[in-house]
Amino acid sequence: MIKLRTIIVDDEPLAINVLKNYVSQIQELELVETFSNAVAATTFVQNNEIDIIFLDINMPILDGLDFLKSLQSMPMVVMTTAHEEYALTSYELQAIDYLVKPIPFPRFLQAVQRIIKLKQGNTTKTTTTNTVAENPSIFIKVDKKKLQKIVLDDIMVIESLKDYIRIKTKSDKYIIHRTLSSFTDELPSDKFIRIHRSYTISISKVDTIEGNSLEIGGIRYTIGRSYINDVKETLLGRA
Repeated sequence: MIKLRTIIVDDEPLAINVLKNYVSQIQELELVETFSNAVAATTFVQNNEIDIIFLDINMPILDGLDFLKSLQSMPMVVMTTAHEEYALTSYELQAIDYLVKPIPFPRFLQAVQRIIKLKQGNTTKTTTTNTVAENPSIFIKVDKKKLQKIVLDDIMVIESLKDYIRIKTKSDKYIIHRTLSSFTDELPSDKFIRIHRSYTISISKVDTIEGNSLEIGGIRYTIGRSYINDVKETLLGRA
C-alpha cells in the first residue's frame, strides 16, 4: 500500500489538530511532522523527503506563498487557508489543491484521493509539474463557498461590467466580483491581451482582424484606440 509522507504547516494549533485528525483517518497518509511556522518547515523539507505539504498562507515571518516559492524540489502542496483570494496565485505556484477553512472532511478527502491517484498512476513530481504547466487553470469564486476551476485555454473573452467581469469560455459564462484590470494582470501575458477598456481576449481565439475590430467565435469586438498598436503588433506578429 502506498504511504505518503506528510507534513502540516500552520500557525493555528486548532487548525493543526483538525488536519492531524483528518490525516489519521486516511491509511495512505503518514504524518511525519507539524510546524507552527514556515521557517522551521523550510529546513525540514530541504533535508527530508516529503510527499505532501498541507500549507497555510497567512503566517508570521514567512507566509505560505513565499515558502512555496522558495522550494527547490516540489512536493504535492495543498493550501489550507481562510482566505479565498489567493487561489489563483497558489495554482500558478503549482499547488495541487486549495482548501478554504473551515475544511470539511469530504473536501479534504477529495484532495487526498486526487494525489493518491496521481501517485498510483506512477506520475512523478516532474511530470505532474509539467502537466500543470501544460494545462494551466484558475479557480474563480462563483458563490460564497464554491470555487470553480476554469482551464485557461477554454477562456475566450473577459468583459468588464463595472465592478464585475463576465468570463466567456467555450461552453459557459461566469460573472464574478472582480475588476477587469486586476483579473487581466493575473493572466499570462503571452496568452491574453487587453484590447479595450471593456475587453480582454484570448490571443489564440482570434479568428479575424479587420480595421479596428476583431472577431472571436462569431462575435466582433472593437479594439480601443489606445490599445490598437499593441494588439496588432502582438496578433500579427504571431500570424
